[in-house]
This record gives sequence, C-alpha cells and structure tokens, in this order.
Amino acid sequence: MTDQSYSDLRLASVYDALNPAGRDTDFYLDVAGDNPRTILDMGCGTGLLAVEFARRGHRVTGADPAAGMMAIARARPGGDVVAWIESDAAGLATDARFDLIVMTGHVFQVFLTDEAIAATLANLRRHLAPNGRLVFETRNPAVREWEEWTAADTSTRVEVDGVGPVDVHYDVTSVEGQFVRFETHFGFADGDKVVTPSELRFIERDQLAEALARAGFAEVEWYGDWDRSPARPDSPEIIVIAG
Repeated sequence: MTDQSYSDLRLASVYDALNPAGRDTDFYLDVAGDNPRTILDMGCGTGLLAVEFARRGHRVTGADPAAGMMAIARARPGGDVVAWIESDAAGLATDARFDLIVMTGHVFQVFLTDEAIAATLANLRRHLAPNGRLVFETRNPAVREWEEWTAADTSTRVEVDGVGPVDVHYDVTSVEGQFVRFETHFGFADGDKVVTPSELRFIERDQLAEALARAGFAEVEWYGDWDRSPARPDSPEIIVIAG
C-alpha cells in the first residue's frame, strides 16, 4: 500500500517544501553527467529531479506508485518532456532500457522484506542498458538517525503554494530490529490535522551487498556521503553505484 503522505494530493504537495534540492540532488546530477543519457528516476516523487535531468538534455522517464506525487510531477513546469509511469519498482514493465536508473530520497528503505528487495533489484537490472548503472542510497543504520525523529527535534512550519502554512513534525512509534515505524503529523491553517503512519527498513551494508550480488550486479561502488567520501562505519549514508 502506498504511503498516504504521498498518495494524497494535499499531503504530497507539502513534500517539496520539506525536501528542497540539496547535496543529494547535486550528486545525482553529477552522476548523470553532461552527455545525453536515457534515465529512469524510479520513485520520482514530485518530479523535481526528473525534470532537471530533462532540462539538461537527458531522455527521462519518471516512475512512482503514488498518485498524489505523480499528479504534481505531471503538472510541474517542464514535466511535459518527461515520460511518466505510475508504477512501483518491482512491477515496472517497459521495453525501454536505461543508461542510468536512480532511486533517491531514501526510497529504497520502503522495501521492507528480502523478497521485495530482491524483486526490485532484479527488475531494475533487467531495465538497464548494457553498461548501465543503478544508483541509490539508504540511511546507515549505525547512525541511528531515527532517534532524532521527535516532535521537539523535527517540528517545522513550511509555506506551500495553494495550501498556505503547514506545521509538520515526526514521531517514532516503534523500533524493532531494522524496522522503524513513525508518524508524520500535518497541521493545516484551517485547523485540519492529519497523521500518517510509515515504516522504513534500515538495512545493513553486508545484507545489501548480498542482495545486489544475487540480483546480478557484479560491480559496486560504495560511498558514505554526497561528497563521495568512502563508506565508513559512522557515515550518514550508504550510497550505491552498481552495474
């Protein structure tokens, strides 16, 4: 089931204000390079990165299973030059083959089971062109970032076009092994309050390496942050470039 934060159009419209382009965006644009490539942005969300890829001359497909996100992506200025597909990663079926497939925004963490991870990696590898690369990131579980997901640490107010001010905070509700459940609290100017539950998996690097190998990825580069520093035990990210 798609997370309500992304499927509901009003909630999805808050996403860009909470997650503006940053160092991760620069990283993925740099990986794509300047020469025109065929790119799949899997889990494209509101389409910010997909449209920027296209603006730079790449041939881009954006795919996401969340209807709210896809509605925003399609309406984004420049979105008319991107091919949009409403699909999850394991179910994606297209004849196109891509030089580069990216999964950004820690979307990899929504794949909760080994089976879901295996199906996703296998299907995306099938969609790679010869010498193509799959690039994505997941939070390093050793850093225990979820411990900062409290109302006190995350409360913020953002201004959303067409919606107005929105108060947002996060609250972790349970941690069981690699699985973190949390709630996103939205407060709208009209007094409406919405709470959406979510769950993420914080997979270990060695488990991820095994899953990549089983899916047929023979070459893997590992980074620990957006400056391409090496992946260390205390790095905030586990960033993968696999082919």
